[in-house]
Amino acid sequence: MITKSGHNTANTRIEHDCIGELEVPAGVYWGIHTQRAIGNFTVSGIPDSAHPQLVKAYATVKRACAEANAELGLIDNSKARAIVAACLEIESGKLADQFPVDVLQGGAGTSTNMNINEVIANRALEIIGHQRGDYAVIHPNDTVNHSQSTNDTYPAACKLALIDALNPLAEETKQLATSFHTLADRHINDVTIGRTQLQDAVPMTYGQEFHAFASFLKTDLAELERVVPQLMTLNLGATAIGTGICADLRFRKAATEHLARITGLPITAAPDPIAAMTDMSAYIAVSQTVKNLAIHLKKAADDLRLLNSGPHDGFNDLNVPARQAGSSIMPGKVNPVIPECVDQCCFMIFGMDTTVTWAASEGQLQLNAFDPVIIHALLGGIDLLTNAMAMFRERCVDGITINAEVGRRYAEYSPSIAATLNDAIGYEHAADIAKEAAVSGRSVREVAGERTDLPASELDALLDPISLSRRLGQTCRERHE
Repeated sequence: MITKSGHNTANTRIEHDCIGELEVPAGVYWGIHTQRAIGNFTVSGIPDSAHPQLVKAYATVKRACAEANAELGLIDNSKARAIVAACLEIESGKLADQFPVDVLQGGAGTSTNMNINEVIANRALEIIGHQRGDYAVIHPNDTVNHSQSTNDTYPAACKLALIDALNPLAEETKQLATSFHTLADRHINDVTIGRTQLQDAVPMTYGQEFHAFASFLKTDLAELERVVPQLMTLNLGATAIGTGICADLRFRKAATEHLARITGLPITAAPDPIAAMTDMSAYIAVSQTVKNLAIHLKKAADDLRLLNSGPHDGFNDLNVPARQAGSSIMPGKVNPVIPECVDQCCFMIFGMDTTVTWAASEGQLQLNAFDPVIIHALLGGIDLLTNAMAMFRERCVDGITINAEVGRRYAEYSPSIAATLNDAIGYEHAADIAKEAAVSGRSVREVAGERTDLPASELDALLDPISLSRRLGQTCRERHE
């Protein structure tokens, strides 16, 4: 704010708050509250602008509130139009560099709320021909923040930002599932060995193995879609603790309706505004859903690393694309670097979930003060996992090839397939055949041909690897369809 003395230099302007006066750079749109926050929170070096979904969503919330205030006659129409215009600029990506507050901040997001209030106020002032800091005309608190509090607008912006961030994640989940489906369909008749406890088990097809990954992702996609509606119950108009102090009684309904119209989402007001102040259920649901997706993604990456191991002294079931030299000392060594990178991203997601869990559990009395770390963890984690899935699909999954002869040999020589002889010759006899096959290095089919009186045609039918892999009578393609 320009002080009573009107002091304003070419390089700074003087603003004041309840603590005192402070110089603010003349060329910025933020004000004294943001300037103090810049000096106070110097921990991560990551500004709010690193999460464009949050900045955009907050501007959308402020636009809805300005329209509601104007509709109710609580602020002047001309001022509301200027505020709306400023909000639209921010929503389009302009002024992104005007949100410098550290993502890890005290005050339950007050610094971010005041940052956006100040930027909107100063840009709106310019739009109507006034200088930045001329808060007698449009004030960050009295005008932009009218009928609002950090405690109702910040969570609203966070939830809208999460909806925005979850859309690309869902799309990448769908695309990766499609890639695994395609891989599965390509290899529905290529047999290999299934393994339990890292030991040889019974035959399956490569298609079945790849299809399992696709099924995981299909389930995850459905869960992502289910969690979004939980983010559409907001608490605008509840202000400080849920009692609605300083807000017109009509504002809650009006602001919710305007935000629903602007976003095109079926947004509703929380039925119990005081309970909603400390209810972190939506954040927890998002975190758990994203974590479960990461667990499935990690399983796929881990399995591919194992199946790719070797090539001479490992499983050597398949080949992931060679992306770079794997050693600074061992010539010709190539590592599965993309699955390894995916694993590390998943580890970060597990840390995200731990952070969210702790922060969500710290809602003492009428407010949880830790929304900032929750939204930073979630948005960062969701963006990271979205990128990891795209990388995994493009640079690994889409280029996988199988070693069909290796897989078939594993399937035919696994002693465990002797289990299919149980009904015909009994468990004990089948166990003896399996043991001899393991010791001699011969196939179960060879040993069974010598140690049973079953016809060759029956043995061939009982021990055919493809038939064994289809005991449930359904192919990958049929399940996909």
